[in-house]
Amino acid sequence: MKVFMFAPVLRSGSYNKKLIRIARDILNDLPDIQASVHEFNEFPMPVYDGDLEDQQGIPQGVLDLAKKITEADAIVISTPEYNGGIPGPFKNAIDWVSRLHPVPLEGKQVCLLGASQSYFAGVRNFTHSQAPLVRLRAFVYPDYFGLAFAHKAFDEKDQLKDPQDKERLRTILHQFIHYASRKETPFDRLAEFFDEQKNQFHSPH
Repeated sequence: MKVFMFAPVLRSGSYNKKLIRIARDILNDLPDIQASVHEFNEFPMPVYDGDLEDQQGIPQGVLDLAKKITEADAIVISTPEYNGGIPGPFKNAIDWVSRLHPVPLEGKQVCLLGASQSYFAGVRNFTHSQAPLVRLRAFVYPDYFGLAFAHKAFDEKDQLKDPQDKERLRTILHQFIHYASRKETPFDRLAEFFDEQKNQFHSPH
């Protein structure tokens, strides 16, 4: 399974960049997982502008991001919380990617993580980040990991100081991978059930 991972933030010392690298190492300890982290700075893009799109097309940074999303079997995102909501760069990237057809996020399994200096651990942002992803028909894992007081949470090697934080992170990531790797969902089986009922109803007597 290929897992595409990033933190939608530009600051080099971002706590979410530190967190996503720890998450990558946890996932790469699992068999048959190829988890890779990419810097959000690798995908430069202007603020979405319909006129710019009409005149110049989709920016290369957006196309590069879309390619990574398309190639991935699952996506893990560690996002900061800006004023209780979704970071502008993250929402901007979603808006740009939504202009592609087919939309790369459609049908993708997504897990949200977050680190914040506040007590709320970035959880207020998750609802805001989930909304546009679900609108684009991504499957967002219902559980999430939030790291509170992030400015105190990492040691000099950028590892989590508290073993319980790392265990919580490991548990959620393992559960997500198990969820995302299912070959058949309950909805698939439900669709089969309705097909069977329909065929039975319309079969000749």
